[in-house]
Amino acid sequence: MANTRSLPRLSRLVCVAALVGLLAGACSNASNNTTTGTTPTTASSSGGSGGTNTSPGVTKTEIQFSALGTNSNNPLGTCVLSCYLDGVNAYFAWRNSQGGIYGRKLVVPSADVYDDQLAKNQAEALQIVSANNTFATFSAAELATGWQALSKAGIPVYQWAIHPETATGLMNNFGSAAVVCIDCTSRWTAYLAKVAHVTKVAALGYGIEQDSKDCADGAKASFEKYGSDVGGAKVVYLNDGLGFGLPNGIGPEVSAMKSAGVQMIIGCLDLNAMKTIAQELHRQGMSNVVLVHPNTYDQAFVHAAGDLFDGDLVIAGFRPFEADPGDSTLATYKEWMAKAGKPLSEIAMTGWINADEAYQGIKAAGPNFTRDSVVAATNKMTDYTAGGLIQPIDWSRQHVAPTEADPATHGPKYDCTTMVKVVNGTFEMVEDKATPWFCWPGDTRDWSEPTQMDFK
Repeated sequence: MANTRSLPRLSRLVCVAALVGLLAGACSNASNNTTTGTTPTTASSSGGSGGTNTSPGVTKTEIQFSALGTNSNNPLGTCVLSCYLDGVNAYFAWRNSQGGIYGRKLVVPSADVYDDQLAKNQAEALQIVSANNTFATFSAAELATGWQALSKAGIPVYQWAIHPETATGLMNNFGSAAVVCIDCTSRWTAYLAKVAHVTKVAALGYGIEQDSKDCADGAKASFEKYGSDVGGAKVVYLNDGLGFGLPNGIGPEVSAMKSAGVQMIIGCLDLNAMKTIAQELHRQGMSNVVLVHPNTYDQAFVHAAGDLFDGDLVIAGFRPFEADPGDSTLATYKEWMAKAGKPLSEIAMTGWINADEAYQGIKAAGPNFTRDSVVAATNKMTDYTAGGLIQPIDWSRQHVAPTEADPATHGPKYDCTTMVKVVNGTFEMVEDKATPWFCWPGDTRDWSEPTQMDFK
């Protein structure tokens, strides 16, 4: 969930570093239920059309992957690793129904799923390195402290892209989005005001969490740069020092926003905090204020809230479920998630995208693939879209974040976002279902009106 960590690529990112302050409690309360790896397995003879392959995790009949991430002790209360693996496994089931690849099935053995319990990501990564019995690792972690160890060991990592500061420069690390800029301005953050028909904006962030502060401050900077291009909209209230989880409520802050005439709130916060804000807005007679959610693309959560979020804008980091599939693999994702009996979710879609990255890299490397050759082949992909599910990534140059002064060298071909609107407790596309992305040229930060686009 690419050229800013402010709002546009913030999805599920704003609360990650805030969790660091909770690690001591997580460590003391965590039970050691981690599964360690098994004896390394290699193929010594031909596997289907694949021929001899002695890479770790490659047997005559399978390509085995490990998974590392957060299941237990997640203070946000959201489903992470297990739901992420729903998407990985659904994708593998689809490809395996077609015969797998090079005569081998794609699998994540249950014995090679590592729960980092929030605080033990590095320790579990070292277990994977030591076992050396899987070809590559999928990772959906609230704190990704183990990626450096995996990358140093030459293990390809396919990951939930909420840790750009950790992923930057790791050439064998492939996210569900490219590495992004920390403090760049964003045209589409400003464009949100035009979509919502407002001119007075508030931006909220957590004081304990730098990404969240950057988000709120970046929103202000974006309106300062582009406000005149979107009808004179500006940030009239900024609070980047909120307590994590809003332990003291949000009443005084909402009162201050009411006094300032705020019409739209950009919330660089988790979905539970956004619910608290929405409830207080309703209590103070401000139910017409539009909330912009970077972390609430969760239909079950929104539906359970009744009309609380009606009229709000929700950012999706991929082709929304509500969009037309077009020539993308969105319909295939829905079909195989249904076959698995699993709900559609943002985190499962991330797993599906990561699984496709792994498959496409192996396919491009050829039958005699190795870890190194798969990484090299993936890094030659200059227009990767996961089958039309994400905006194009150029992996030959997007392992490093662009900068404010130079968006072109490491930035995206197109700077895009997708968004949905909450209507009667459900999501609806904003504008055209067939062209769900609002895009700007990626090689400049000059203002222009967005082009609605579709990718294949």
